[in-house]
Amino acid sequence: MRNIVEDLHGLQAAIGVQFRDPTLLHRALTHASFLNENPDCSWGDNERLEFLGDAVVDFVAADYLYAHFPDWHEGQLTSLRADWVRAETLARFAVEKGLGGFLLLGHGEEQSGARTREAMLSDAFEALVGAIYLDAGLEAARQFIVPFLDALTRAQAVSEMLRDPKSRLQEWTQSTVHAAPVYVTVEERGPDHARQFTVEVLVQGQVRGRGTGRSKHAAEQAAARAALDALPSELA
Repeated sequence: MRNIVEDLHGLQAAIGVQFRDPTLLHRALTHASFLNENPDCSWGDNERLEFLGDAVVDFVAADYLYAHFPDWHEGQLTSLRADWVRAETLARFAVEKGLGGFLLLGHGEEQSGARTREAMLSDAFEALVGAIYLDAGLEAARQFIVPFLDALTRAQAVSEMLRDPKSRLQEWTQSTVHAAPVYVTVEERGPDHARQFTVEVLVQGQVRGRGTGRSKHAAEQAAARAALDALPSELA
C-alpha cells in the first residue's frame, strides 16, 4: 500500500486545508475498487462523502450566485449554477489541485486510466468537500470552494447570459418595428435606504415587460429581460 501519510501531507499542502481528523481525508480519496482489493482498509470508501459534498457544493454555489448577482432572476441563477456544479467543471477543479494523483484505486481502475476520468475526478472533488464540511464545518467548506467560483466569475464572459437586456431589447425593436423601447417608472416605494422601483417598458405604446429593482437602472434591466422572456425563443 502506498505511503498514505506522506500523500496526505502533500495533498493538504496543495489544497490549503489541514484536517483535524485525517481519516476523513483518507475516506475522501478512497474509491470502492480499492476496498475490494484491500479488505483490511478500515476507513471505507468515498461514496457517502460524495453524496454529502454534492449538496454542500450546490448550496455554496447558490449562495454565492445569490449574493454576487442581485439583479439576476431565478432562471439565470439556476442555469449558471447548473453549469458551475456539473461534472466537467468539478473535474477541472480537481485537476487544478492535482487531486487525481492522490486517489486510492483498485488495480483495474488504475489500469483503465481512472485518475484522469472526468466522473472519477468530479466525485472525488465532491467527496473532499464533504470531508472538509464534516471536519471543520460549512464555513471551511465555503472558503475552499469560493476561490474556484471567483475564478469562474472572472474567467467566464457568461456569454449571452451577461449581455445587457436593454441592449438586446433595443436591437430587437429596431430590427423588427424600427422603434426604440420606452421605459416608464410606474412606482417608487420604500425608505430612502431601501428604495424599490417598478418600471414598465413600452414598445410602440404597448407594455411589453415590467420589472422591479433597487435602482431605476436595475428595474429597467428587469423590465427589458421580462420583455425578452415573453418573446418566442426564436426571436429573442
